[in-house]
Amino acid sequence: MGAAIDRDAVEAALTEIRPFLQADGGDLVLYDISDDGVVIVELLGACGTCPIATMTLTAGVEVVVRNRVPEVAGVVAHSLTMPAVSAPSSQPW
Repeated sequence: MGAAIDRDAVEAALTEIRPFLQADGGDLVLYDISDDGVVIVELLGACGTCPIATMTLTAGVEVVVRNRVPEVAGVVAHSLTMPAVSAPSSQPW
């Protein structure tokens, strides 16, 4: 296992990219940093439902974070909100 990643440095990198996300109605927060150096973020607002959120994560957020904190292995999104699951129908067939 490598050295621990500086959480404050990751937060600073996220703060740098945050205004661009907020301009489109989105945002993100640092959720966790895994033992293997993967930064896990929670996408908020428009980012949570945006069809190009994955591209924004890899081509935008990950590039900025890895440039500022080279020890970071990658950036992924984590969703705390699970989609609603419908209850089985109670109607007899």
